[in-house]
Amino acid sequence: MTTTETVAPEPTPEQAALFARVRRLMLIAGLTTTLAVAAVIVAIGYRLFRSEGSTVAATETVVTLPKGAHIVGTGVSGDRLLLTLDIAGTTEIRSFDAHSLKPVGRLKFVTEP
Repeated sequence: MTTTETVAPEPTPEQAALFARVRRLMLIAGLTTTLAVAAVIVAIGYRLFRSEGSTVAATETVVTLPKGAHIVGTGVSGDRLLLTLDIAGTTEIRSFDAHSLKPVGRLKFVTEP
């Protein structure tokens, strides 16, 4: 035996029990981490595959506006498409369902006499 080699003495029974306990705790931590990473990957995969299948077919709708009406602005709020109209000096907001393009509401602004 050369002088550069170190000889590790046999661990005492207390040390052996401590080593076994540390190994067990590290195994539990490793399994918990693996489970957490797997859960994140499953959640990401679920969101990706679920959003692919939710494509909506193209919808064509014709909306008739009153004579002389002008579209002043448009906007989207949640699942609603909003049109701001100027109808002979009166402002009106019409809302439509963004998926079906069916009218869902109408808000008219008038001045007090």
